[in-house]
Amino acid sequence: MSASSRPGKTQAGAEGGIHPVAPAVEHAPDKPKRALMRQTDLVARVKAYDPDADEALLDKAYVYAMQAHGKQFRASGDPYFTHPLEVAAILTDLKLDVATIATALLHDTVEDTLVTLDDIRTNFGEEIAGLVDGVTKLSQLELFSERTKQAENFRKLMLAMSNDIRVLLVKLADRLHNMRTIGFFKDPAKRRRIAQETLDIYAALAGRIGMQNMREELEDLAFAELQPEARNSIVARIAQLEDVRVDRIARIAEQLKAKLKEHGLEARVSGRAKRPYSIWRKLKDKQLNFEQLSDILGFRVIVATTEDCYRALGVLHTNWRMIPERFKDFISTPKANGYRSIHTTLIGPERQRVEVQIRTQEMHDVAERGVAAHWRYREHVDATDGGEASALEWLRDMVEILERGESAEEFLEHSRLNMYQDQVFCFTPKGDLISLPRGATPIDFAYMVHTDLGNHCVGAVINGKQVPLHTPLSNGDQVEIIRTKEQTPSPLWEQLVVTGRARAEIRRFLRHAARDEHIAFGRKILAKVFADEGFELTEKAIEGVAKKLRLSKAEDVFAETGRGSLRGHEVLEAVFPELKRDPERRKQAAFVEPGVKRMPISLRGSKEGISYHLGQCCHPLPGDRIVGLRVPGEGIIIHTVDCEELERAETDMDEWLDVSWSTHAAEGGPSVARILVRTKNVPGALAAAATVIGSNGGNIFNLKVTGRNPLYFEFMIDIEVRDVAHLQNIIGALRVNASVESVDRVRDKEHG
Repeated sequence: MSASSRPGKTQAGAEGGIHPVAPAVEHAPDKPKRALMRQTDLVARVKAYDPDADEALLDKAYVYAMQAHGKQFRASGDPYFTHPLEVAAILTDLKLDVATIATALLHDTVEDTLVTLDDIRTNFGEEIAGLVDGVTKLSQLELFSERTKQAENFRKLMLAMSNDIRVLLVKLADRLHNMRTIGFFKDPAKRRRIAQETLDIYAALAGRIGMQNMREELEDLAFAELQPEARNSIVARIAQLEDVRVDRIARIAEQLKAKLKEHGLEARVSGRAKRPYSIWRKLKDKQLNFEQLSDILGFRVIVATTEDCYRALGVLHTNWRMIPERFKDFISTPKANGYRSIHTTLIGPERQRVEVQIRTQEMHDVAERGVAAHWRYREHVDATDGGEASALEWLRDMVEILERGESAEEFLEHSRLNMYQDQVFCFTPKGDLISLPRGATPIDFAYMVHTDLGNHCVGAVINGKQVPLHTPLSNGDQVEIIRTKEQTPSPLWEQLVVTGRARAEIRRFLRHAARDEHIAFGRKILAKVFADEGFELTEKAIEGVAKKLRLSKAEDVFAETGRGSLRGHEVLEAVFPELKRDPERRKQAAFVEPGVKRMPISLRGSKEGISYHLGQCCHPLPGDRIVGLRVPGEGIIIHTVDCEELERAETDMDEWLDVSWSTHAAEGGPSVARILVRTKNVPGALAAAATVIGSNGGNIFNLKVTGRNPLYFEFMIDIEVRDVAHLQNIIGALRVNASVESVDRVRDKEHG
């Protein structure tokens, strides 16, 4: 049996369809194939930067993976083994250790061949098996079918990274090679989905851990797929300058180098044009046209020491005019990913506007290879390396958010917030440096210092001046947070923050506050239901219900009742099962239930998670025009706009909320409407009314005789309906029935 036909395995590769793979066949498709990199060449690449590399291990992994993939071919016509081999080659450019290179060779074997993880463990040991397993686990979800699955996949990626950053490095190299070969996909929509995810997640991740070259290539490859016309236009414009550009870059680099040498500084100077996507982003972000973008040339100056960086800066600024507000010192204040360099923009040689980055060789290695340059996982390197600690601080923040139980979608949102934004550097009153995304506010600052400080902040003093909490922070600001124990986070704060940490903490606090409301409201509901039946509500009784429902404690029962997930009579019957066999004893309690039934509502004036319930005075249905009314201790009560309760609360309209039914409210299950039906006092009249209700899709939830005389019967009937339109159909059908004299919807408490 071939690897491709084994049950449970796929031809999709490590990312559920991302690898362009053709079925395994005896003969490759009739397409040109490239020669495979020989194992001696791969070993030579590794030994070039690690002379002590385990050559035997590399040889073994090479042969093992090649044999495992056998006669599988990619859609390009190349043997499938070219893919893991190219991934390994990409990682040799990053100068990674032997275990990572071996993992790259083996990373698709468990997913796509007959090889098992135990086979990898037996042949290559626990370390490599763990890395292969980390990469393979990220492959279990098919991407792009649903947003939730993509978010959950990203969550798994972050957890795997937290265990060993090398999992991410293999994953990034894997994605880079797939993007280089994305043209072999025949489905344009699939190419676009892959490219968009690459831009949104993988390129941003590469940048976040300092791997700038990989980030730029991923961005540009995705740009070519997503915006081909825009990219072609930029490439064409650059090509118009090509003849003069190449010579100009060389001349400018030589003049910069010569000027530095005059002042006793030996430096390597290189230059290049920016990538098309980088140019596109600058054109879009700064709303410029191509003619206005004069700084498309960038130069790097590599000097021996940190002191030489500042000396070189002085030479450049002395001899050429600098552009104001285009100077950044990332040596004294490194970026969160560990990047260190000095940036300046000059009107340089030949009066050409150029960007110059000044750094040491060590800084350059980190800038090019990011966290891979730190080699923390190698035995001879100190595990407390400060550069890597900085590069991975963001990862630790994300894992901390994960551990607080955020949903996958919220986690992906937080991560994207943190991955994409540039930084500002602010200081505490004691002089501690706090790095934040651009656009951050004092609330973000407070949560970055400490969660408790964020939860209780009421204002801020920036550079000695008191400012509101929504004030954006700037580079160099000294920020002092004013707090009080009485202050707690508001749902509106979510609109004022830009960091994932602050947003996560605000939502966490609000969730706990909402739970407290649900518990209080649930306790009130159950106390009423129990009292109506002549029972006393006790903690011991509710603890018994919690055990029956497999909830951890009594509070959970109150919370679920207040949230609407449990009905009061269900809890009552769980305590007193005999009530199930005695409907008469439940009659009054059952009549309480329509007001507890809650449907999905969009609260425009507040955030989701705030406790609310439907008013028993007016029994709102999906389709009714509604208003929310804040009631202390009860949360938000939903009323119809013509409810008499709103007239009583008119003097305190600050407590009113603009609310509406969500789009799919009617799909959330039946709602209970109350109608007053008057029938003739003749045999079969009630049966006729019940038949009309049933034949029109209604379900009688409860019925109560409210009046009787020789001429007519009057019934209060609770009916389960979908929405207002459904109720109106039933009322119309009843009104035309010969046995029914009148029917009206009940809107007031008097009939409750």
